[in-house]
Amino acid sequence: MTDRFSLSPQAAEPRLDVARRALELLESVPGLAPRYAGRGGLRTLDDLAALPPLAKDDLNTALAHLEPRAEHGATWLFQSGGSTGAPKVGYAPTGFYMAGVHAHWQPLDRSDVFVNAWGAGRMWGAHFLVAALADLARCQVVALGSVTPDEYEDWLAFFVARKVTAIGGTPSVLRLWFARARAAGVKLPALRKVLWLGEAWQPQLDEDMAAVAPAARRWGMFGSTETWVVGTNTPDCPADTFHPLPEQLVHVGADDLLDFTTLNPDMLNPVLRYRTGDAGRLVDCPCGLPGRAMRVLGRRDSVVQVRGLGLHVGELIAQVEREPGVARAQVLITEQGGRALGVDVLLLTDQDGAVDVDRLRAELLSATFTLSTAFQHDPRSFRVRVVDALISNDRTGKTADFVVREES
Repeated sequence: MTDRFSLSPQAAEPRLDVARRALELLESVPGLAPRYAGRGGLRTLDDLAALPPLAKDDLNTALAHLEPRAEHGATWLFQSGGSTGAPKVGYAPTGFYMAGVHAHWQPLDRSDVFVNAWGAGRMWGAHFLVAALADLARCQVVALGSVTPDEYEDWLAFFVARKVTAIGGTPSVLRLWFARARAAGVKLPALRKVLWLGEAWQPQLDEDMAAVAPAARRWGMFGSTETWVVGTNTPDCPADTFHPLPEQLVHVGADDLLDFTTLNPDMLNPVLRYRTGDAGRLVDCPCGLPGRAMRVLGRRDSVVQVRGLGLHVGELIAQVEREPGVARAQVLITEQGGRALGVDVLLLTDQDGAVDVDRLRAELLSATFTLSTAFQHDPRSFRVRVVDALISNDRTGKTADFVVREES
């Protein structure tokens, strides 16, 4: 069982006092106490693996009861719920644990001019988290946040004039910046570093970066507002592979579902076998760094019910995005009273891309069991449409693979 952990028993078990403290906190929560009853001591990795995993709703229940407070500095409250969920309250201390990240991962240095393009405010943490990293790097920072469509051209000119060397954001936001620059013929020769967090890397970014900023290379973080940063990667790592931080213990559970346990005594959230919904494996990274790396295979919670049948959104999106001319795709499910009225596949096309939407729709409808069965009697309720922009979350700047919209 211990070979499914990112750390060996010798490295992890002397630090399980943090996990024992998290267990005590969870046992004090009325709604969660019964599930941990009779579990006994927590001294080995096998003991930890025997505990039930913690889901998002469980952690939200715990945090609502515990209302944790930082020992030093302020306690920051953030929205926690992802791109499609209702906001929940998450907690972090001033600094957002970034000193531990910076000790092992330093993409920025004092010479950089860094554009922080994650959305600021709105109770989402990434903008402030990365600001803390920039503070530790002592670089110059342009705290940009969100911009309106008519502002891109002026900001890109400013980036050129200021010789911006680094930019960071969710891949959805970065796609907008690089696509706009490419369409306008803007080059960013000084840009060398692209930081990302919040979504999986999008391969189209590699093509756009090569055209706009050929010297730029990607630096990624993986985490959530429950776990905070779990792992990082460098330009020498595959985009889906991350090196866990020493204070983060990664476990591969049933069906390759990842769960995370904090070994950081300052962590406010009682993260104990917490599942984010991502699947993964422990691998040797080709970059050559020692220790076991975490390869993220994708989310396992992207199966949604459409008229009683499971639609594998990730598989559908992957199929559509292999279509020539399609830059990005998104599934929009329209519901009324819990029943799906219709499903739309929204397409963002390449600059000169032409997509035969009627042919693509027919192929998807005939090849996808859920769609063909669910819309057998009203096939026109399944649509494929080209749009100018996909639906994004104003709080986070993220663009989810699927969006559910309730119709009154």
